[in-house]
Amino acid sequence: MRRRRIVWLLAVLAFLAAAFAAHPVWLAAAGHFLVRAGAPAPADAVLVLAGDSYGNRILKAAELVHQGFAPRVFVSGPSGLYGAHDCDLAIPFAVKRGFPESDFVPLPHEGRSTRDEAQSLLPELRRRGVRSLLLVTSDYHTRRAGRAFRAAGGDLNILVVAAPDRYFTAGGWWKTREGRKCVALEAAKTLADWVGL
Repeated sequence: MRRRRIVWLLAVLAFLAAAFAAHPVWLAAAGHFLVRAGAPAPADAVLVLAGDSYGNRILKAAELVHQGFAPRVFVSGPSGLYGAHDCDLAIPFAVKRGFPESDFVPLPHEGRSTRDEAQSLLPELRRRGVRSLLLVTSDYHTRRAGRAFRAAGGDLNILVVAAPDRYFTAGGWWKTREGRKCVALEAAKTLADWVGL
């Protein structure tokens, strides 16, 4: 009996040692799982999602218009920061970096989640004649955002385009505190989305 316990203990320790040694592989797989985006293609419009206080998303969206993929950027704008809508902060940020203000259309709303954004913004985009859409969000947010927007906008052709995040790389997110926080939060939100919370 004692020998069997020792064998089991050694097997568990060997498994844990192997898992630890292989942690870069499975942690990178977890990071890559969150990213589900494609190359941009011509569309009626770009929609940039809120939630990026560094400006990566708005700048990526502006570049897509500048490159000729779409005529304009619709900018999601939930309220929050000091009583301002996100779009009212993001658009001037892009303008200061050389993009014309006329490229952007603010879409203020009161949503508090990606699902809320989809339910708030897609009817307005349909009303404005949008049938194909480049959805721009942070790379780690692309899988969940694409799922939410496709569920709410089944009649639209939605292509998700990733904006880079300086704190997240799929193959090395665990090496920085901000990367770990980013993945922990996104994993929790993804799980909540799957179970319908």
